[in-house]
Amino acid sequence: MFGKFISALTRALLVALLFALPAILMPTISADAVHIMLLFALFAGMLVFIEYVSTYPSIIEFRYAPPFNRLRFLAVFLTVFTLSVIARGDAAPNAFTSFLHALGYIVGDAIDFPYSPVRLMVIMLPNNVSAELLSEVRTASGMAYLISLCTLAIFYFFVRILGWPARNGAFNVWVNLPLFDPTAGGDVLPRLQRDGRLNIALGFLMPFLIPAVVQMMSDLIDPIHLDDPLTLIWTITAWAFIPASMIMRGMSMLRVATMINENRRRAYAAARGVQPA
Repeated sequence: MFGKFISALTRALLVALLFALPAILMPTISADAVHIMLLFALFAGMLVFIEYVSTYPSIIEFRYAPPFNRLRFLAVFLTVFTLSVIARGDAAPNAFTSFLHALGYIVGDAIDFPYSPVRLMVIMLPNNVSAELLSEVRTASGMAYLISLCTLAIFYFFVRILGWPARNGAFNVWVNLPLFDPTAGGDVLPRLQRDGRLNIALGFLMPFLIPAVVQMMSDLIDPIHLDDPLTLIWTITAWAFIPASMIMRGMSMLRVATMINENRRRAYAAARGVQPA
C-alpha cells in the first residue's frame, strides 16, 4: 500500500511539473499567467494521484500495460520542454536555447513542404503576421511533429517487435480499457477493430484538419493569437500530441483485438482436440 501511494504521488508530481514547466522556464510570464498555470498543475496532479492511488481504474487507459502511458508522458514533456526552452531564448538566450532554436529551424524548414501539417499550420496564420512569428510557428511545429513521429516509431517497435502488451503477462481488458464496455452488446472483437481503425484514421487526419478548420472559422470567431508564448507552446503541443495519442490508442486496440483472436483460435483448436501450429 505504501509503495502504491509513493508511485501515485511520484506520477502526480511529474504531471504537475509538466503543466508548470513553461512558467518555470520562461522569465517573461506575468504573475496572473503563473497563477493560472499553477492551478492547472495542481488540478492535473490531483487527478493523476486519485487515479493511480485507487484500486479500480476510471479514465486513464492502459494503467497496467507499460510503457504506453510513459511514452505519452515523455512525448508531451519533451515537447513542452523543448518549446519552452526555444521561447526562453527570446528573453534569455544561451548556448542551449540557440542550439534548440537552430535545430527546430532546420527540422521545421525540412518538414515545411506543400500540403504538410507544418505548412498548414503556417498557412493558418493571418496574412498580416510578422515574419518572426511565422518562423517561430514553423520552428515549434517542426519540433513538435518530429517528437510525435519518433514517439509513434518507438511505440510501433514495442508493439510489433517486442510483442507489447503480451510480454508483460496477462492482459486484463477491463482494467486497461476502463472506457471500453465489453458488455455493451455484440462481439468485442469487431468493436475493438472498428474503434482501433477509427482512432488511427482520425489521428492521421487531425494534423491536417485542425489548421484547415481554424482557418475556415477565422471569419466567424477570433483567431488564435500565437504571438503569446504560452498559447504557442500549448497549442502546438496539443496539435502534435493529440493525433499521435489517438494513433497509439488505435494501434493498441488493434493489438488487443489480435490477442483476443489468437486466444480464441487456440481455445477452439484445443476444444476440437487439435494441437495449434
